[in-house]
Amino acid sequence: MAAIPCGEWPGAFRPRYNRRVDFPRTLRACRARRHLSQLDLALRAGTTQRHLSFIESGRSVPGRNMVVRLAESLELSLRERNELLLAAGYAPAYPESSLDDPALAPVRTAIDHILRGHLPYPALVVDRRGDLVAANTAFDLITEGAAAELVGPGTNVYRLALHPDGLAPRILNLAEWARHILARVGHLEELRAELTRYVPDLEPGAGQLGFAVPLHLRSAYGELRLMTTVTTFATAVDVTLAELKLEAFLPADPATSEALSAAAGATALAQAPTT
Repeated sequence: MAAIPCGEWPGAFRPRYNRRVDFPRTLRACRARRHLSQLDLALRAGTTQRHLSFIESGRSVPGRNMVVRLAESLELSLRERNELLLAAGYAPAYPESSLDDPALAPVRTAIDHILRGHLPYPALVVDRRGDLVAANTAFDLITEGAAAELVGPGTNVYRLALHPDGLAPRILNLAEWARHILARVGHLEELRAELTRYVPDLEPGAGQLGFAVPLHLRSAYGELRLMTTVTTFATAVDVTLAELKLEAFLPADPATSEALSAAAGATALAQAPTT
């Protein structure tokens, strides 16, 4: 596996375990979640099973480079890699910038370009918690009728999807879509618990087990059938950027394509300057 370049942060300190975190236990837990044996991980990281065994038992203290190699070999997220480094007593390797940081200006420009380029179909960008970062104008058709406090930058799109004052009353395949949403927020325990309370105990409808879970939504332009694709910045070395997700909706049938084009045309007409 290709290594992701790591930039040293100022203030890196001498190798010693974080007294508040059990690094060997943390490493073992990460390996167990990936269903890897010690030998599997050792081969991936370019070390020996014996050395890895000593690290996991606390008999050997790994250097910073070894921790980075182990994190990469475990295919941890950048946030998790920083946490593993901290557990081992080292400073984080990957910065976590604000999206307002001037260094990320090219990223914001790229996001705006992608969102506009996806018109007339809806697209949005969310952060690691599913909070809305940006969306194109076609997304307004998705959110029509939702309570104002559930819509706009900083609001949670998963909450918007399942809240009784959000999209839920207009989702015609709520049981299937709710299961899809709840599966995506499994790592966010509090949010998942909240969303579970909104979901009725419904069984999936007949004929719903296709190649993808569609969003079947009632709108002012008729019933929409939408598929979704999710894109990430795969080569990111900034935590914030790595955790952004671009979700693009695509029509699942010709009628939906026509409806989205009609809605986009109406929006463009309404926004056109008057003479």
